Amino acid sequence: MPELKDPRQLNIKYPLIPPYTFAHIYWDESNTELVYDIEEPELTEKENETLILLEDGIKELINLSFISVKDKDTVLLYLEKNIKVLLTELSIELTNESFVKIMYYIYRDFVGLNELEPLMNDQFIEDIECNGLDTPVYVVHRKYRNVRTNLIYTNIHKMASFVEKLAQKCGRYVSYAEPILDGSLPDKSRVNATYSTDITSRGPTYSIRRFASEPWSPIQLMMKGTASPEVYAYLWMAIEYENSLMVIGGTGTGKTSFVNTIAFFIPPQARIITIEDTKELQLEHENWLPSVARTGVGITNLLGQKYGEVSLFDLLKASFRQRPDYIIVGEVRGQEAFVLFQSFASVRGSEEIFVIKENKPLRIKIEDLENEDITKLKAISYNIKEKKCELLPINSWIKHPKRNLLYKIITKRGREITITQDHSVFTLENEEIREIKGENLVIGSKIIIPSYLECGYNNINCINILEYLPDLRIYAPELIRQASHKLGYYQSGALVGCASITSYYSEGIVVKPNALKAEKFMKLMKEANIDYNNED
Repeated sequence: MPELKDPRQLNIKYPLIPPYTFAHIYWDESNTELVYDIEEPELTEKENETLILLEDGIKELINLSFISVKDKDTVLLYLEKNIKVLLTELSIELTNESFVKIMYYIYRDFVGLNELEPLMNDQFIEDIECNGLDTPVYVVHRKYRNVRTNLIYTNIHKMASFVEKLAQKCGRYVSYAEPILDGSLPDKSRVNATYSTDITSRGPTYSIRRFASEPWSPIQLMMKGTASPEVYAYLWMAIEYENSLMVIGGTGTGKTSFVNTIAFFIPPQARIITIEDTKELQLEHENWLPSVARTGVGITNLLGQKYGEVSLFDLLKASFRQRPDYIIVGEVRGQEAFVLFQSFASVRGSEEIFVIKENKPLRIKIEDLENEDITKLKAISYNIKEKKCELLPINSWIKHPKRNLLYKIITKRGREITITQDHSVFTLENEEIREIKGENLVIGSKIIIPSYLECGYNNINCINILEYLPDLRIYAPELIRQASHKLGYYQSGALVGCASITSYYSEGIVVKPNALKAEKFMKLMKEANIDYNNED
């Protein structure tokens, strides 16, 4: 592309969809501005009539699911085959030149994005902006910035239909009830569109932000002068030591591109989870899980959410169960910022340990120990004197100050644990077991880990399902009668929340006694101090 020294001298043409469509950028003397003309094959009146006839016919003939095939050559062959069938059935004869021109428009309107398809094939365009009906579409050119095009929409129904097509391509939904569309096209371009005149007075509108097919690298941005090597060196160290950071800037200033470049500094084997409202980030990492929020349907509930909605915060909570090394929250403009700071605040107190509480096994987060009565808890520990693992009462626990440095221990068999540098584990030295701090561990250190524990809970022969299924109904009229006589009629009824306790142990003329919920049954037995056989 020639440099824009004098825009009045500019007059260039380059192919968009060769050999059919070209971009022509030149100086318009009448409006004293640069103009971007989309030059497409011109159809004669007869060719245009044939095109309309074929488009109507192909809607009935073609298998539209075939259009989703990504291989363009395969789709073109399929369309060509069906067009030839239609031409034969309608007894229409076309020259080779007319056939090729009509095939271009068929492909453009059925597979591509209609009149917008040529612009979507211009790698020099960053943004496409349509402000409504009867006004030209503008593009942001990488070399010549804002330029007016010769594309103008004049039919509101056709325009609304095109916005619906954009929504379908994005896998989203747009209607008069929900007239704002946010989504991503299959080529990763970001789309924002409006559907009705209630939102934008000029009718339906759209804005498309296009991205480079490959993300910018730090070297490229340094060559462009966007950031200095010193800035990138500082950020590299910050990311390597897992510090949190934010990229802040105005619209179109390159925030997303900059985040993509600094993501290059994340180690290739690290687990990365991105959380976005609309997918924009492009990472080169294999161990990358891209998460995108989903809008709900219908009216909002008491919590302000719609049915089926998956918010950024839902994705953030889910990401903590996926063991990320790095979390990247995409563009935030309002309430989403809460998610950003939640992700900053997340620490590995979410690690779970195994304890025994009231003689039942329990997985509990380390951070939740603060809210527990530790005198009622037992934990697995190694008894150095007895030289075996035991379930021992928790006497106390220590909350270490915040640590910037954490160690992840991975055993040969794949077991993992994350500890602080002054957290103690047990090691073997000269056939003697002793404590060792995390900071003193090296690769190859021997660590005591539980293999099989005679703790009485991992080899249970039977489980009392009454404790785990409180809604299960128990038929035990004799035991309930015994409890009623012991506690009294009214007290027994009040205890289980029923009008008449006799309904559960007295036989009527027709019906047998009712079965009582397990939860209420056990409550009654406990209050009456009655022992019973679980097997019965």
